[in-house]
This record gives sequence, C-alpha cells and structure tokens, in this order.
Amino acid sequence: MSHSHSHSHHGHHHDHAAHAHDHGHAHDDHAHDDHAHHGHHHAPVDFGRAFLIGITLNTAFVGIESLYGYLANSTALLADAGHNLSDVLGLATAWIAAVLSKRAPTARYTYGLRNTSILAALANAVLLLIASGAILLEAVQRLIEPEPVKSLTIIVVAAIGILVNGATAWLFASGQKGDINIRGAYLHMMADAGVSAGVVIAGLIIMQTGWLWIDPLTSLAVVGVIVWSTWSLLRESTAMSLAAVPASIDPAAVRAMLASRPGVSSIHDLHIWPMSTTETALTAHLVTPGGHPGDGFLVETCQLLQEHFRINHSTIQIEISEHSNCALAPDHVI
Repeated sequence: MSHSHSHSHHGHHHDHAAHAHDHGHAHDDHAHDDHAHHGHHHAPVDFGRAFLIGITLNTAFVGIESLYGYLANSTALLADAGHNLSDVLGLATAWIAAVLSKRAPTARYTYGLRNTSILAALANAVLLLIASGAILLEAVQRLIEPEPVKSLTIIVVAAIGILVNGATAWLFASGQKGDINIRGAYLHMMADAGVSAGVVIAGLIIMQTGWLWIDPLTSLAVVGVIVWSTWSLLRESTAMSLAAVPASIDPAAVRAMLASRPGVSSIHDLHIWPMSTTETALTAHLVTPGGHPGDGFLVETCQLLQEHFRINHSTIQIEISEHSNCALAPDHVI
C-alpha cells in the first residue's frame, strides 16, 4: 500500500504542479475566475492604499473623538471612539494579513503565511468584544449617575465621524465579496457611519430635552452594534481556524461531483479546508478499479473543482483495487 500510495501521489503531484501549485497558479486564476476572487489576489495592490488612507483617517479621528468625548463628558462619543479604534485595529490586522498571506512558501511553512488572514479575523473579533466590555461598564455607571454633557460638541464630532467612516467604507466596497477580512473592514466602516449618525441624533435629543440618560443609553446601543457585527466574524473565523469546510462550499456536492467522475467506483478520505480566508484546499482518495485514469483525468478533475467550488489546491490520490485496504478508507478515520 505504502509504495503504490506514494507512487500515485507522486505522479499526481508532478502533473498538478504545473497546473496549480506553482507560481503560475495566481496568474492562471486571474484568467478564469470571477471578480471577487480576482480582487483578492491584488489585495496589497488594490487595497494597500485603501488600508493606508483608512488607518490614517481613522487614527486621527479616534484621537480627536476621544479628546472631545472627554471634554464634552460624553460616554456616547467615547463609545464611538472605541468603535472607531476597533476599526483601526481591524484595518491594521487585515492589512498585515493581506501582506503576509502573499509571502512565498518555505520548507517549513509550506503554505506560506496564508493562514494569518484567518488568525487576523479571529484576533479582530476578540479585540472588538474586549473593547465592548470596557464601554459597557462605563455606560452602566453613567446610567446610575447621569452627568452633564456638551451636546453641541457631540453633534459636530459625530457628524465628522459619519464622513470619515463613509469615505473609508467606500474604499473597500469593491473587495468585500471575495475576502472575509476586506468584508470585515467594509462592514465595520458601514456600521460606524451608522453609529456616528445615531450619536448625532442622541446629541440633538439631549440638546432639545436635556435628558442626560440619552448619552449612556446611546453608548449601550453602540456596544450592541459592535457585538452584533462581531459575532458572525468570530464564528466564521473560529470555524476557519478549526479547518471547517468553508461556508460557501457544500461538501456533499463536492463528494457527488468526484464520485460521478468517469471510472470512479468510490471515494474516501475527502477533506476540504481553508488555507486562508480566500483559498481552499482539498484532498481525496478515488478508487478506480478499471486502472489509473491518467494525468488528463487529474488535471480535468482539478479544473472542475476550481470552476464549480473555487477549490484551487487539490491533491487527489488514485487507488486501483477496491480492496486496497487503505488505512484511511473508513469514515471515522482521519
């Protein structure tokens, strides 16, 4: 078994290397993939400037908003600043991940550092939840003992926030379909523009009515927005770090497609996992009792996986005998 296994695997690897494992892969990808994926391969090029502008704008604004939040004695402004800070962190982690995921593979890091994009998404979600906790604490104290706030300052500063966040969101709008990190950046910015709008409205209400409890109440609503938008990011990035099949892929459909390939009598040891937030790998053993179907079959199967499921790194092992006693054949064996 071990001899035939290594041989078939080896043969496959050579034939496939030219097709996809190589540097040629990325270019090959541009030619026949859809726009969303296409956007990802340029992430540092397309979005490097977007990240830089976004981080600079938002960092400056967080400084201003924190200062005026403190001066105006407003937890709503401080909460909004916290939300904007979380964006700066999110943008920075997503940018670092986009850059690192382009690093070439080494002998030890055979996938390069693509997986950093998954770690970044996870770290980002955790940071946001920690920030939310701190704001929540302050808001609850203020609800118990309301303090006077400068409503005009709140209105003006939050209005600037709408502009800053809206502009930054627009920078990322095009890439949000293809990459969870770009989408994370986009969603945060959109949520922030909405949150800043909410703070403006709160400022107007306080100005009209003098109700001080509106301020901490608004900051609680902001925390709600942060937690709500972060939860799915946390769930998705956790699943990715546990090598779960990406949400966009139906494993049963992949299995059915492979099982329906000519000459294949059965399939086992099928694994589909994310190499990064945008790239997916697959391994499978196909049993073909009629003999080895040849290199053309392997190339074509890999192309089908790429076209139908956007799985761009497939390794397929061929077993000739139905009774090869492959140690990995039973479903419960990993």
